[in-house]
Amino acid sequence: MTLMTKFLSAAATGLALAATSAVADPALIYDLGGKFDKSFNEAAFNGATKWAEDTGGSFKDIEITSEAQREQALRGFAEKGFNPVITTGFSFSTPIANVAADYPDINFVTIDGFVDPAEHPNVLSVLFSEAEGSYLVGMLAGMESKTGTVSFVGGMDIPLIRKFACGYAQGAKAVNPDIKVISNMTGTDPSAWNDPVKGSELTKAQVDQGSDVIFAAAGATGLGVLQTAADNKVFGIGVDSNQNYLHPGNMLTSMLKRVDLAVADAMTAGADLETGVHVLGLAQDGVGYAMDEYNADLITEEMKAAVEDAKAKIISGEILVHDYTADDTCPALSF
Repeated sequence: MTLMTKFLSAAATGLALAATSAVADPALIYDLGGKFDKSFNEAAFNGATKWAEDTGGSFKDIEITSEAQREQALRGFAEKGFNPVITTGFSFSTPIANVAADYPDINFVTIDGFVDPAEHPNVLSVLFSEAEGSYLVGMLAGMESKTGTVSFVGGMDIPLIRKFACGYAQGAKAVNPDIKVISNMTGTDPSAWNDPVKGSELTKAQVDQGSDVIFAAAGATGLGVLQTAADNKVFGIGVDSNQNYLHPGNMLTSMLKRVDLAVADAMTAGADLETGVHVLGLAQDGVGYAMDEYNADLITEEMKAAVEDAKAKIISGEILVHDYTADDTCPALSF
């Protein structure tokens, strides 16, 4: 081998390593509603950002603006070799199922969606026990309410969001069997995630019916819910991310859904990601409720003790929280 041949061989090897390094980067695709929705998508962004800060790694992300862009974005990242390709939102389930088989060496992650692992072994579906976390914030709402009426505003009317509402109602009625729980959904298509005006209108109607604690699980629509709750001097409950800071003094708590940890864990695993189906509940710290300086004066020690006791009993199995998606029914709420 001549000196020039050795040089070219070394250069080629270096380029190959550089390419391998580049394709090892993870990618993140946000659902409709935008990266900075202060809720679900932003939790994913925060998890990716924290991972990058902690590891020195880098990731690529994109915000889609239409349904048609889902599969396009997935294929675009897969073609470039990003691994894993992580998505937020149940609506990515079908696009991932359509794409995954074409890229068997790329791992895909759907957070909140489900893809059959038997058919697509390179996909991880991350699901959460939202009913468990919602039960705890429902207890807090039931203990805080002075009117005997609390309420829920959901985004798109789908089983996943009904799961939040059902858990919330169960928790509220666990501490006050006579409490009234009002539930409204914003709409039946993806625009329901990004309609704060409609969220505000639903909230005002609930306040007029006596609700003094309102739980929003509606993406960016929830910003209108929480703003209107604060304007009317009633309590709001945030979702997914810790939203307590949005309206200090009027945010009772937030139902945490640790999308940030799911994203960070997937990025840490990289190409070695364990695929299949993972369900994160209270036992895995996948859901919970937020306590910080913004609501420390609102949650009494007695309230916190009651919720922590219930949390332990849910984890042990002593308290069973009904999951709406198990049979499309809710024992504590009619839809």
